[in-house]
Amino acid sequence: MAPPGSPIRGSDWFNGPVIDLRSDTATKPSPGMRAAMAEAEVGDEQLREDPTVNELQRRAAELLGQEAALFLPTATMANQIALKVLTRPGGQLLAEERTHILIYEAGGPAVHSGLVMHGLPGVAGRILPEQLRAAAAGADDLQPASIVVLENTHRSAGGRVWPMDEFDEVVATARELGLAVHLDGARLFNAAVAAGRPPSDYGRLADSVTVCFSKGLGCPLGAILATSRERIEQAWRGKFLFGGALRQAGVVAAAMLYALDNNVERLAEDHARAARLAHGLAERGLPVDPDAVETNFVGLDVESLGTSVRGAQELIEREGVLVGGLRPGVVRIATYLGVSEDDVDTAIEAIPRALAHRAGNGSRGAATSSVGSAAVPRDR
Repeated sequence: MAPPGSPIRGSDWFNGPVIDLRSDTATKPSPGMRAAMAEAEVGDEQLREDPTVNELQRRAAELLGQEAALFLPTATMANQIALKVLTRPGGQLLAEERTHILIYEAGGPAVHSGLVMHGLPGVAGRILPEQLRAAAAGADDLQPASIVVLENTHRSAGGRVWPMDEFDEVVATARELGLAVHLDGARLFNAAVAAGRPPSDYGRLADSVTVCFSKGLGCPLGAILATSRERIEQAWRGKFLFGGALRQAGVVAAAMLYALDNNVERLAEDHARAARLAHGLAERGLPVDPDAVETNFVGLDVESLGTSVRGAQELIEREGVLVGGLRPGVVRIATYLGVSEDDVDTAIEAIPRALAHRAGNGSRGAATSSVGSAAVPRDR
């Protein structure tokens, strides 16, 4: 039997255990986290009487450089509440074109806040100050530029980290233009560990910041929205409106506090394993750029091998490894809590073996798998 927290599962394709490297959302609570959840002191969270939730919110606000924080079930809910608090209907949301809030949240900015979503082409998930200025200049009174969303790390770019000076410059430009700034920090702790900075260095610059705890931090669910005290009071209404107000939520908050105490610094281990995996695949001739691996994602360009994301996933699963989608034409291989050095060794051998025929014939061009298109799964 696989140990608690292991990413290994069964497969319809492979007669044996499979290593799940699709996403860091596959983390499971460790025995220590489960014990903390079982022992949590709880109260009525809707009445703000849950002591464990209250302590989580206090610590999170401090860590993120904001005045106050609000516990929510998911980061998507946290993002959408932040937008409602910071904007008015009809405004433009500016973000790099493959930012999560634009392409993975079911059109939420338009549905919930009446925002016009304006994607900007970026490099490594980052946009430039001059792009903000051009977008603002092209807006009008009916659809004014209203808010910029910055994602750090940037999921679809491959877990890339915003350099602090570039982040600071874009935020300063947004202020100059009168734009609100929301930081989608679903993996902000990955970014902070990789950059060698406290998360507050990024968080304090934004009007609001969200963090997800169900990824590399290893919780079964839970997110934080941090902003000013005044906005948190407005966000409470949004929490009820979105159905996110709970009762004895301290059971989940205890897991999140455990993660802050035990699972942040260890993110560096995930980053090191991803770097080793990238180098191992590149050395075996696969189209992987190790220099682009800054945190816990490895991007494998299967389109250049003449196959689709879906086709590559099925080929690789036949060798006992599950991989995800990063963006069209690119597979994501994620490391996270529970992925071991042995798992990385296995993947370094299994993935090239699965794609050996494709790697040898990828230069022939447009061959594609018969199993489907390169659709990217709707995940984080």
